[in-house]
Amino acid sequence: MNDGKLGLTIDEAVARSGLGRTKIFENIKLGKLTARKAGRRTIILSDDLSAFLKALPVREAA
Repeated sequence: MNDGKLGLTIDEAVARSGLGRTKIFENIKLGKLTARKAGRRTIILSDDLSAFLKALPVREAA
């Protein structure tokens, strides 16, 4: 997942995670995904996105 880019915009985080913008912002609001602000821009560190995705529950086999 890490191409050397440290910070991702919301749109980049959406593209990499497969989640929608609403889910990204919802998890930021809930404190499950850490975001940073640079002026008006919201930045998510690649490592934070990766850790968030790895912490999601594993789907059990049917």
